[in-house]
Amino acid sequence: MLFSKQRTQMVKLQIVSRGVRDERVLDAMRHVPRHLFVPQARQSDAYDDHPIPIGNGQTISQPYMVALMTELAGAGEADRVLEVGTGSGYQAAILAELAAEVITIERHVELADSARTRLEGLGYDNVTVVAGDGTLGCPEHAPYDVIIVTAGGPHVPEALKSQLAIDGRLVCPVGARDMQRLVVLQRTPGEFIETGGVGCIFVPLVGEEGWT
Repeated sequence: MLFSKQRTQMVKLQIVSRGVRDERVLDAMRHVPRHLFVPQARQSDAYDDHPIPIGNGQTISQPYMVALMTELAGAGEADRVLEVGTGSGYQAAILAELAAEVITIERHVELADSARTRLEGLGYDNVTVVAGDGTLGCPEHAPYDVIIVTAGGPHVPEALKSQLAIDGRLVCPVGARDMQRLVVLQRTPGEFIETGGVGCIFVPLVGEEGWT
């Protein structure tokens, strides 16, 4: 009951107040037990307005940023989604509430294994966790209607762009290692249409088409 109240307050004070309006996204944020995706010692501040370290130099993103990226991606009920940067699995769980299928890639094997166990334990049978270089995507399951990258890179990886379906959307933080902005790409039959979003700070996107 306590955590349920905290989730409700989190959505009201941190997310709705900043302009996120998609009711499906808000419902998912109210439903997914964020405290189960952070280290046990940090569960008391799982719903606070900041990222939380989860080990291996990675973090679970600020709740508002999770909601904003999810709203920008606009995943539909029949969509296949690729997430780059599984971390604890929280963003994958949010996406699994909204889409038909989620493929999520994590370069740290330990995090991938723990996220897989956690998501399976919570009943998310529409999520597949893959250990590997997320900057290269997961071509065997492509194309994807939505791609969300939860780490900041110097550019949007070409491999990910190539795996995006026509009319699909890709959301990725792009910029320097210590500061990025959210970029949204919409793929059309002839081009990618880019729009820029808010400033943000994510852990580095490491891999063949990211930072080394």
